[in-house]
Amino acid sequence: MADFDLAIIGGGINGAGIARDAAGRGLRVLLVEQNDLAAGTSSASTKLVHGGLRYLEHGAFGLVRKALAEREVLLQVAPHIIRPMRFVLPINPGLRGERLLRLGLFIYDHLGGRQTLPLSRRLDLAQDAAGQPLRPDFRSAFEYSDCWVDDARLVVLNVLDAAERGATIRTRMHITNIRRHDIWQFTLEAAGRRAAMSARILVNAAGPWVGQVAEHLLHLPGRPPVRLVKGSHIVVRKLFAHDRGYIFQNADRRITFALPFEHDFTLIGTTDMEFSGEPSAVAPSAEEISYLCRAANDYFREQIGPKQVVWAFSGVRSLYDDGSGKPEDVTRDYHLALDAHAHAAPLLTVYGGKITTYRRLAEAALEKLGHFLRDTPPWTAHAPLPGGDFARNGVEAMVAGARAAWPFLSEATVRRLVRAYGTRINRILGSAKSLADLGPLFGADLTAAEVRYLMQQEWARSADDVLWRRTKLGLRLSKAERDALGAFMAGESSKAGS
Repeated sequence: MADFDLAIIGGGINGAGIARDAAGRGLRVLLVEQNDLAAGTSSASTKLVHGGLRYLEHGAFGLVRKALAEREVLLQVAPHIIRPMRFVLPINPGLRGERLLRLGLFIYDHLGGRQTLPLSRRLDLAQDAAGQPLRPDFRSAFEYSDCWVDDARLVVLNVLDAAERGATIRTRMHITNIRRHDIWQFTLEAAGRRAAMSARILVNAAGPWVGQVAEHLLHLPGRPPVRLVKGSHIVVRKLFAHDRGYIFQNADRRITFALPFEHDFTLIGTTDMEFSGEPSAVAPSAEEISYLCRAANDYFREQIGPKQVVWAFSGVRSLYDDGSGKPEDVTRDYHLALDAHAHAAPLLTVYGGKITTYRRLAEAALEKLGHFLRDTPPWTAHAPLPGGDFARNGVEAMVAGARAAWPFLSEATVRRLVRAYGTRINRILGSAKSLADLGPLFGADLTAAEVRYLMQQEWARSADDVLWRRTKLGLRLSKAERDALGAFMAGESSKAGS
């Protein structure tokens, strides 16, 4: 008998979603990640749960419909890390015309069974606050709804739920010596330690590494149908004071988002460039940074350049190669390839996908494997993620309750913690009566109590895990503060291992 029903390679959003869904169906699940959870593409997105307005232009109505429907589902199950956002689309007469934009937004409003988000509308930028940061030659705009998401926390919370439902999670481990018989046999390696394991089914959800796994670990014949596309983002000091985002049309017919980010910053992205090489070494090029600055400068009064960039990051999208010419034209929909034949354990390979549709992808994966597993119904559409067991519009009530329970914390700190942990904020703050009860303060509002929680419950092992994935406090801590955090975490790990 195999040790597991399902072994999943990859701790990004697709692997996390499949692990959660499978564990909730009573299956024995192993998730293996070579680095930290969401260390790759899944923490390098534009941070949106959206239908993909621009995909309508490519005729991808099915993908947009599916994504818009999922937008409603995810708002309900993760109200702490996902929130509605209005987007301002300035009308640029030299590019797509007003009638075309109006038609596209009408379709977008009605295609996906919208239930809670408001309809699109036209704005007079001379009268609306959204016009103040823009150049004066932009007089009109449309405004529509989508959602913002903390992408890395979405991954972590799916894995946390999977673990609480019985899944085995192994981060910073490599899977080697894979052998395929009537079951999969393999070795897990980490820090010189090895363990032999087996599974009935193997899922390759390695994202940008999906081709490497297929070729070098599984030794499958032929070239995997994967196309790697690099997307980069920049972060600058905030260019506008309101809480809406912007979507800008570029002269090359691509679009760029400019979003409020971590209160004091603006996130701008993304690019689409062919990528080859090792995904872990991906970084924004000078050309991409300049491109994003120019895209912003075409619309904002305040001009920016590379010197104003306080953080830049890149991710590599692993897309299903549909033969499209330009990178931006390649489908963002997922493709599930099942390799199953007599006397050989099944293999499922995951190509493509979007953060917005990860839950549907997981359901489709389990359905595709249904012949080999016991028949169990889907369940994730109505089950909140950890900390999300409160009303969709209940954040303000949560903040008020937390401020009453821990009055020594500022409203900004409480709001950040509620947005990150939801109802599980009490697992961090507990019975604390003062800030001193939460242990050392590392900078910003990051305390030892929160760091210990992240290490003990959310697989954080390094300062980067905490500062750039579990939180974005890396934008606020100095090098000395980051070093102190790293030293503290190393000490905590040593104590745990002794």
